[in-house]
Amino acid sequence: MAVMTNETWPHPFYVPHYLLRGDPFASRLSKEADIVAAFYILIIGVLSATGNGYVLYMTIKRKTKLKPPELMTLNLAIFDFGISVTGKPFFVVSSFSHRWLFGWEGCQFYGWAGFFFGCGSLTTMTMVSLDRYLKICHLSYGTWLKRHHAFLCLVFVWMYAAFWATMPIVGWGSYAPEPFGTSCTLNWWLAQSSVSGQSFVMSILFFCLVLPTGIMVFSYVRIIFKVKSSAKEISHFDARVNNSQNLEIKLTKVAMLICAGFLIAWIPYAVVSVVSAFGEPDSVPIPVSVIPTLLAKSSAMYNPIIYQLVDLKNSCSPSCWKVLEKRRHFRKSRLYTISGSLKDKREAKEAHVEM
Repeated sequence: MAVMTNETWPHPFYVPHYLLRGDPFASRLSKEADIVAAFYILIIGVLSATGNGYVLYMTIKRKTKLKPPELMTLNLAIFDFGISVTGKPFFVVSSFSHRWLFGWEGCQFYGWAGFFFGCGSLTTMTMVSLDRYLKICHLSYGTWLKRHHAFLCLVFVWMYAAFWATMPIVGWGSYAPEPFGTSCTLNWWLAQSSVSGQSFVMSILFFCLVLPTGIMVFSYVRIIFKVKSSAKEISHFDARVNNSQNLEIKLTKVAMLICAGFLIAWIPYAVVSVVSAFGEPDSVPIPVSVIPTLLAKSSAMYNPIIYQLVDLKNSCSPSCWKVLEKRRHFRKSRLYTISGSLKDKREAKEAHVEM
């Protein structure tokens, strides 16, 4: 391979890691490590697909029209289910085989699907955090939010994720094998190859990680300050308002927990990617790079577990449920929820709580 000039290549001796060995898809882990990774992702994939599939089934099974927040929950489950059924099988089969089996075309599809569904999940949660922020910190917002607003948000989420995931396919950036060989991802190492590669990596980091994370952190920090500043004021309100506000806060905590789980799973991978992109070649040892990848692949499993663990009925007093039963006659306070966290029970059959 000819060495390019510094005008094109910031690192004059840069060679992609997957070209440094004869077979770019051969595993660089031991067979035992590949088998452990395969079993781990297999378990994660089954739990994730089953959990998110159950959320989709229970949501679609409902005969009533989905409310805007419930549409967001459905969208999040679709992305999590998608990443479970499109990505996990490729990794499991390849790890058991001790090499990537699907060639460059399969690598491109695997990288695209993983980034598309992951970006879609993060963008959906960003929309949820904004919804929470506006409804708690700007109370008038809840009076105009309609189903068509939610659909517009969903269209934006899908277009946003599709745009960034497709850019590497059409020539700005690329997808490449992971250093350990049995998986594919964004080609972070392009940051060391050209100005175009640097712009690609920095754009992805900003628009698909830093910006959404910043919006979520801002939203929930503002909510915390709002709740603290209005705690005394709420205590003087009617008991129904007080109960409603308490439930609103609890539901916000659920949304925060979902976002935190996603970020905890993906931040280590993002850190390793940044070090790989802008650090010295081979600055991240191969075994170390595997752990954040496995952690990130488990993120789609968390949300269904949170949906099932959070039982709103146990968190709400009897007087609170009376408020819910009379919600048609009480419009001053609106209640919102993540639909999957509300179990279908006879005594709460008519109480549909919004997030």
